[in-house]
Amino acid sequence: MQAVVLVKYGNPERAFELRELNKPEPKEGEVRIKVEAFGLNYADVMARKGMYKDAPPLPAVIGYDVVGHVDKLGPGADEELLGQRVVALTRFGGYAEYVVANQLVAHPINNELSNAASTALATQYSTAYYASNMATNIFEGDHVLIHAAAGGVGLALIQLAKLKNCVIYATASSDMKIKMLEDLGVNYPINSEESEFVEEIENIRGSDGLDIIFDSIGGKSVKKGFRLLSPGGRIVCYGGSKRSDGSGIINDLKLAIGFGIYSPISFLMQSKSFIGVNMLRISDERPSSIKMAMENIIELINNKTIPEPIGRAFPVSDISEAHNLLESRESVGKLAIEWK
Repeated sequence: MQAVVLVKYGNPERAFELRELNKPEPKEGEVRIKVEAFGLNYADVMARKGMYKDAPPLPAVIGYDVVGHVDKLGPGADEELLGQRVVALTRFGGYAEYVVANQLVAHPINNELSNAASTALATQYSTAYYASNMATNIFEGDHVLIHAAAGGVGLALIQLAKLKNCVIYATASSDMKIKMLEDLGVNYPINSEESEFVEEIENIRGSDGLDIIFDSIGGKSVKKGFRLLSPGGRIVCYGGSKRSDGSGIINDLKLAIGFGIYSPISFLMQSKSFIGVNMLRISDERPSSIKMAMENIIELINNKTIPEPIGRAFPVSDISEAHNLLESRESVGKLAIEWK
């Protein structure tokens, strides 16, 4: 089989090579998938730059999510999955024509759903559902702030917040993205390149504050957000894209300091909560939770309760272009790579 292999750190034009590898064999409770397309995630950018400690050593096949057909079952795997089109969460290995996955995180999907939309369900939309309905919960009328709202997780969070009739505040980095957020029904879009989100929200809310914040940026964004929370408020962190702005110990130290220093007493006295979400850890330790998130989000898509994910697919020959677009933060929705 062919696979896109990460062979060195740096720019995607130099970092990746297309190589011939042996097909993986499914183990107990696993399925093997003939991949139609694999998704790109910001963690892949971090891995390519040598800034993601969970990534396997080089040379490595990275990748978290795939869509394709199950072509082989491991011992004990559900026979009904054989031949079905599925979306699956992978423990790396996704940038390949064949991949194995735990059957608990491989879910059947309809043939009409595009490849880009399908791959978004495994990571972005499942992350959004887990963060907003399992790690915590959003309630009708909540005032909700979503950072990087034009990204895959952000777009999913907007739809889930709209289902609960929340008042939605959302940041994005360009006028084009702000217009898209307005069209999606975001109450208060904020251009993060032109405005300070704390000042914007304080002008709107006064001293009332927010009920929940979803933050994929990290650093100072978290510390600033914490001060916006009202009593009973929660901040959910599921990423640290700010780290990719630089490398080295000094940059990491600045990022860590930016988060702020907290005491459990401050959480208790102010009745505020900080919730961390790492889907890789949850997938390793609680795959049944990922299964639940995937089942629920796919049901919402199948019932047309929320629209299917926005995305764009590239041929595998253009993987460098897709990686550069994702790193530039100019992309909207999910980016996927197709084997064709």
